[in-house]
Amino acid sequence: MTGDDLFAGRKDEIIRAQAPLPARMRPRDLSEVVGQTHLLNEGAAFRSMVEMGKLSSLILWGPPGSGKTTLARLISSSTGAHFEQLSATNAGVKDVREVLARASQRLGEDRGRTVLFLDEIHRFSKSQQDALLPGVEDGVIILVGATTENPFFEVNSPLISRATVFRTEPLSSAEVAELIDRASQDAMRGIGMPVDDDAREALSERVGGDARLALNTIEMAATIAQGEGVESVTEEAVAEALQRRIIRYDRAGDRHYDVISAFIKSMRGSDPDAVVYWLQTMVEAGEDPKFIARRMIVFASEDVGLADAQALAIANQAFRTVEVVGLPEANYALTHAALYLALAPKSNTIKDAIHAGMVAVTEGPPGEVPAHLRSGTTQGERDMGIGVGYVYPHDVPAAVVSQQYLPDGLEDSVLYHPKQIGAERELAERLAKIDKILGKKR
Repeated sequence: MTGDDLFAGRKDEIIRAQAPLPARMRPRDLSEVVGQTHLLNEGAAFRSMVEMGKLSSLILWGPPGSGKTTLARLISSSTGAHFEQLSATNAGVKDVREVLARASQRLGEDRGRTVLFLDEIHRFSKSQQDALLPGVEDGVIILVGATTENPFFEVNSPLISRATVFRTEPLSSAEVAELIDRASQDAMRGIGMPVDDDAREALSERVGGDARLALNTIEMAATIAQGEGVESVTEEAVAEALQRRIIRYDRAGDRHYDVISAFIKSMRGSDPDAVVYWLQTMVEAGEDPKFIARRMIVFASEDVGLADAQALAIANQAFRTVEVVGLPEANYALTHAALYLALAPKSNTIKDAIHAGMVAVTEGPPGEVPAHLRSGTTQGERDMGIGVGYVYPHDVPAAVVSQQYLPDGLEDSVLYHPKQIGAERELAERLAKIDKILGKKR
C-alpha cells in the first residue's frame, strides 16, 4: 500500500467517525445486515448473485430506511467493483455521462467494473434515464437503482427490462430493536451508552420499520440523555427526540395509494375504528382533504348505494364542507361522513347494474328505441307510428304500465338485482310488485 493509499484510508476513517450514526453503523458485509431475510437467506437469488459475483443491473424498490443504500454498497464491496453514487435529485445527464466515461476507462485499463448506485431513480426524467441505457446495455456499469416508488410505473420500460427488480421490506419492530441494541453495545461506532428497555420498545414500535430513522433518533436521544446527566437513554429522551409520532406517508407514492386503499376497504368492511385510524393518518400527513372526500362520494354509490340513499348526500356535504371551511375544522365533517359510510348497510347493486348494462349495450343486439317510446313530435312521424301507442303511467292507478321499455331482443333483460339489505329491502319489495305488472321475472 502506498503512502497516498494510507493517507486516503486515514481520511476515510476520520470522515466515518464524524458521520451520523446510520452511516457509522452501516453493515460491513452481508452477515451484518438486519432484515431483508427474503433477499439474504441461503439460496435466495439476490444473495447467490452477490456471492457468485455474477452481477447484473438491478433496482431495489422499498420504503425509506429499509437498507437499499447498504445493499448497493455491499454489492460493490463484496465483488471488488468500484462504487459510484449519484442522487437523481441533484444529478443530470452530464453527471451520468461522466460516470460512464470513468467506468469505461477503468474497464479499458483492467481496473475492474463499476457499480453506479442511483438513489431515487424514479426522479430521473425519461431523457436522463435514457442516458443510462448505453452503459447498462454494454455492461460498462452495473446499475443499482433505488426507489420508494413502483418502478414498473416510474422507470422507463427499456431500462427496467434490462434490470432485475428486488423488493425491500420495512424492518419488523424486533429487527429495529436489534439495531438499537447494536448501536448501544458498539463502543466504537455506536452511541456508547445503554438504552432502557421501555425506550427501545417505544422507539422500535414508532418508526414504521425505518432503520435510518431509528438510528438517527436514538443518537439524538443519547445526546439528550447525556445533556441531562443520566447514564442511559430513557423513554422520555426518545419521546423528546421523536417530537411527535412518525407518520410514514408520501402523497405522491405507493404509501399514498396503500393508505387510501386501507381506508376504503375498512369502510367497506364496516370497521369504524380502522376507518378513523386511516382517515387521521391521511389528515395528519397532509393529504388533500378533497381527495379523501371525493373517494367517499364514489364509495357512497359504489358500496352503499340504495341500501342507504342518504349516504351519497352526506358524502357530498362532507366535500362541500371541505371546500367552504377547510382543515382543521373540516376534519369533523370528514370523520362524520366516514363513520356514517362505515356503519351504513352495504350494497354494490349499482356497480353490478352498471356492469350488466355495459355488457348488454356492448355485447347484445343493437338497441333500437321501440317506436312507441320515440319522440313523435310531427304529424308525419305519428303517421309512421313513431310515438304512437305510448301509455302515460300517471293515467293509471298504480302509475306503472305494462309496456315494452327495452329494445327488441332485450325486452326480458334483468340488469338490476336488489339486495335484502337496509333500505334496499323496501325497494326490492316495491320492485316485486312492479315486476308483476310488467310481467318480468327477476
